[in-house]
Amino acid sequence: MLNRLVSSVFLVFIALTSILFFFIALLLRLISYPFDRRLRLLHLFTCFWASCYTWTMPAWRIRIEGREHVRKNMAYVIISNHQSQLDILIAFRLFFHYKWVSKIEIFRVPLIGWNMALNRYIKLKRGDIESVAQMLRECKMHLDEGSSIFMFPEGTRSPDGKVKAFKLGAFQLARDKKAPILPIVISGTNKALPKYSMNFTGVQKIYIKIFEEIP
Repeated sequence: MLNRLVSSVFLVFIALTSILFFFIALLLRLISYPFDRRLRLLHLFTCFWASCYTWTMPAWRIRIEGREHVRKNMAYVIISNHQSQLDILIAFRLFFHYKWVSKIEIFRVPLIGWNMALNRYIKLKRGDIESVAQMLRECKMHLDEGSSIFMFPEGTRSPDGKVKAFKLGAFQLARDKKAPILPIVISGTNKALPKYSMNFTGVQKIYIKIFEEIP
């Protein structure tokens, strides 16, 4: 009962604050785009926006390891396992520049999805061959511009926390563009917010581990 109440209050907090944050993001996009075509400032603000929720949730104990493996100004293909809807929030705590690849449905979520579009994150309609081809073209363009690409190679969340078979797109992209792969492992989010649930589960330890790049 307490977890359900906390979850409801937290979701209302996200909804209300997202109204303010979206209009700040929109203003920042309008002001910064003429001199920041890669939208680095907007992405940094989006990291702050998302991190506000992980900072204010007292039940989550988040630990990040391996920041020293991230080279400044390197365009990576970043790959991570995918356990929970929280993975995206948690990954924004990394505070370095990248473009998300995300299913198209997320872009339709009011405010949060609209901000993803403002950031020029990359849409993917799963199961659509043309959408996959367009996604790869956009990924290559962003890599050429110097932006990293963040992908979940499993393609969807794991229902049991175990890593599922990876799809090949991220690895083909890295091979074609000769971009290093930056592996990341996220753990604990599946316990904090399981798949098919909108209720948080109390105090949880969440870890992000960044490994050495794969050339």
